[in-house]
Amino acid sequence: MEEERDRIREAFEHKDWNEIKTNDSWAVFKIMSEFVEGYERLSKIGPCVSIFGSARTKEDHPYYKLAEEIAFKLTKNGYGVITGGGPGIMEAGNKGAAKGKGISVGLNIDLPFEQHYNPYIDNDKMLNFDYFFVRKVMFVKYAQGFIVLPGGFGTLDELFEAMTLIQTNKTGRFPIILVGRAFWQGLFDWVREVVLEKESNISPEDMDLVKLVDTADEAVEEINRFYKKYMLTPNF
Repeated sequence: MEEERDRIREAFEHKDWNEIKTNDSWAVFKIMSEFVEGYERLSKIGPCVSIFGSARTKEDHPYYKLAEEIAFKLTKNGYGVITGGGPGIMEAGNKGAAKGKGISVGLNIDLPFEQHYNPYIDNDKMLNFDYFFVRKVMFVKYAQGFIVLPGGFGTLDELFEAMTLIQTNKTGRFPIILVGRAFWQGLFDWVREVVLEKESNISPEDMDLVKLVDTADEAVEEINRFYKKYMLTPNF
């Protein structure tokens, strides 16, 4: 609590221009270094699918096992897997990719709790970030699809980031697959009924940005179906 109070008080403290300018300038160099390392390390990984989901999901949970199965089947179809590099669904994704002898990438973030590297990431494809926004750029820039399992605020942030970038044509219209209808249906019923129909804050076609599925086979088939339209094949 004391640390939190200090951070809030610090935001209200008067700072002179030189102090602000110096602190921000050094932060820019750290941000640049994270972008450069990410671009250099990930630019040659080939077609991959980002898997999002909760860090809190335990190994015996059905969603963990489902994420592992999805990742394994993705690698058997030639795709690499990108996760946030931590425990839970992220670990399951990297574990399934490693089991399938496919590309297994982990984009870790420094957090005071929950987050730590899982042991299933390729040694040369393990990256660490201080800044969420840099990490999110890497999730989107180097993925050709997104599979999202149940999670918390971080998962929702990553999901809606991908949807917004596709909606605004800032990235390609890559497939977004939501796994677990029981978890996601209520949210997207609200999006349709309130955000679209009541408030008209999105367009009807925006509802087509995501597909809801329940099984690993459905998730992988949605990815394959998308690329078959363009006669593209992944890392075979």
